[in-house]
This record gives sequence, C-alpha cells and structure tokens, in this order.
Amino acid sequence: MKDAWKARQQMEATECATLAPFAEKSGASRGRKYSEPSHAYRTEFQRDRARIIHSRAFRRMEYKTQVFLNGAGDHLRTRLTHSIEVASISRTIARALRLNEDLAEAIALAHDLGHAPFGHSGEEMLAECMRDHGGFDHNRQSLRVVELLETPYPNFPGLNLTFEVREGLRKHEHAFKTPDGETYNCTSLEAQVADLADEITYYSHDLDDAVDFEILSPAQLEQDEVWRRSHRAVLARYGGGLEPELHKLIIRDIIDNEVHDLVATSAKSIAESAVQSADDVRRQPAPLICYSDELAQANRALRKFLYQNVYYHPRVSEVNRRACEMLRRVFEAYLVDPERLGDGATRRIEKEGLHRTVCDYVAGMTDRYLMEEYARLTA
Repeated sequence: MKDAWKARQQMEATECATLAPFAEKSGASRGRKYSEPSHAYRTEFQRDRARIIHSRAFRRMEYKTQVFLNGAGDHLRTRLTHSIEVASISRTIARALRLNEDLAEAIALAHDLGHAPFGHSGEEMLAECMRDHGGFDHNRQSLRVVELLETPYPNFPGLNLTFEVREGLRKHEHAFKTPDGETYNCTSLEAQVADLADEITYYSHDLDDAVDFEILSPAQLEQDEVWRRSHRAVLARYGGGLEPELHKLIIRDIIDNEVHDLVATSAKSIAESAVQSADDVRRQPAPLICYSDELAQANRALRKFLYQNVYYHPRVSEVNRRACEMLRRVFEAYLVDPERLGDGATRRIEKEGLHRTVCDYVAGMTDRYLMEEYARLTA
C-alpha cells in the first residue's frame, strides 16, 4: 500500500526537478517557529495552505466587505471571494514563471485575514481609534492573526506557519530579517507574485462590481485607459456586444492583459538579474516581479480613477460612513466594559494592553456581527 500514494519526499524532489532555481522549495523551508514533525504526504507549504483555509478567520471573510457593504448584492465580492481570486491569479503567474504555486497561493489566501469589517473605511476608523496606541494596519494584523489570534493547537499560539508564508504577509515592510539574523531588501518571488496578483484582482474586480452596482457610466469608464483599451479589443474580437456580457468580457481582457504583461516583464527582469537562488532574490535592491513601465503608469491612473469614482462615490462612502460610526461606538463600549469581550480575549489584556485587545477583537468581527453588537449595545 505504501506505493499507492505519493510521499512528501517525492513531491519535494519534483519541486527541485521542475521549478526554477530561484523558486522557493518546500523541502528547503526555513521552517516554523515551533518545531513540528513533517507530514507523510503533504509539503510544508501545502500544510500552510490547509491551515489557512481551515482557520476561523478565513471563514469570517465571507461576511466582510471588499468595497460594497456585505449583503448589498448577491454577486458582489467579499473579502473571501477576493482572496480566492487573488490565489487563482497567483497560481497562474507562479506556474508561468516556474515558481512554487503552493507558496504563492498560501500567501494570497492569508493576505487579508487581518482586514477589519467594512473594508478600507473600517481600517481607517480602527487606525483612528488606535492612533495613540500603536495604530492599525491590516497587513500587520494578518500577521497577528496567524501568529497569535488563531488558536487551534494546544502547544503554541497561532497557526505556526512557515517562515516563507509569514514573510509574504510582511509585504509593505522595507527591511526583512531571516531567522538567523541576515537582513535583506526583498521577499521571495512567490510573495511578490501574490502582492501584485492582489493589485490585478482588485483593479479589475472592483471595476466589475462597480459596473454591476451601477455607479459607473459608459462615459466615465471610457475616461480610463485600461478600460478603454480592453473595450476596443473586445469589440474588435466579438463585434457588437450587450450588457451584462460585454463588460464581463472587458474585465476578462483586462485581467489577461495585466497577467500577460506581468509574466513577460518579470521573466525579463529575472533573467537580467541573473539570480540563481531564492536568497539571491532576497538580496536584490528592488522586486523582480513587475509590470512594464507603460502598464505601471496606466495602473496608477486606474487606481486614481477608482478612488475618485468608486471608493468615494456617495453610494459607497455614505453607507461606509454610517457603518464606521457603528464600529467606533462598539470599540468605545468595549473600552468601558472589556468583560463583553469574553474570557479568551480578556486574558490577553494584561500582556497586549486594553486598546490592542479591543482592536484585535473588533478587527476580527464580520460586518454582520458588528452591526448586531451595535444594536445590542444601543438597545
């Protein structure tokens, strides 16, 4: 029976034989903070992916806002669907560049675990609540979730993920350190892939949701170069089109163009750098996963377009403003009466401080639960 299944060692050997020399190999992982025996038929990064998917924080993302308040429409993205889409694009890019798909996917699935309820507006409100107490940033919070707040194991806090996955969650830091103390500038290529796959996903899918939500007119969309270019390409390929099929084809074309550009540009960047190992990548002065200059400029304009026409649109911002006022009131109520947090959270107050403990608790809430808690507190 032993030969009926593939052993972990065989998978690790396959990685060494098929992945690029600069890709991360699961068999060469720098390991976990708390030592654990290896698994018989799963690599270290596959185990990380499973731990993330089975976590409570991952499930709660189903009821957390991406852009449009959760529950506003059955087809609008949530943090969960966004994360799954980021993981899908990450695997596509990693496969094309002969990188470790399992690692890129695990980072992508975990990258928003620390997001507050009510999207970026909720993050801004939590940052305001924590202004004099260390601040709040969803990237750092994602790391707290996997290192401290998830507690499925009796012998250590957190999910005990590998160094490589936790490194990928530090994507907005400017200096990094290995467990043995070496400092470096860049994360792994897999982490860089997950970072830009996140951008590609929210550029395209926030546009998609905004069109579905009917807050962008055709005239507005034509103002943006990325949309305009794909719109013309779709019309040339398929002839006249009608909504909603037309804009779905445009979104698909945008994603395909972004991914194609990223893969081609990154492959050239990697070749020119002459890196021969994952640690060579870390020692580079700048990331090697990148867009072409032309697309990078177009994406900056698209980002500006989304902020002007979507994220601060009255139908979005007014709803989020009311929701964030609920968040502030709930936060303040917990400061006054921390017993409401329950035994698990209150045990952390002595070590983490009251404000940080309340912040952790509120950040972990779903939109739905926070609104229910607000109703209870103000009844």
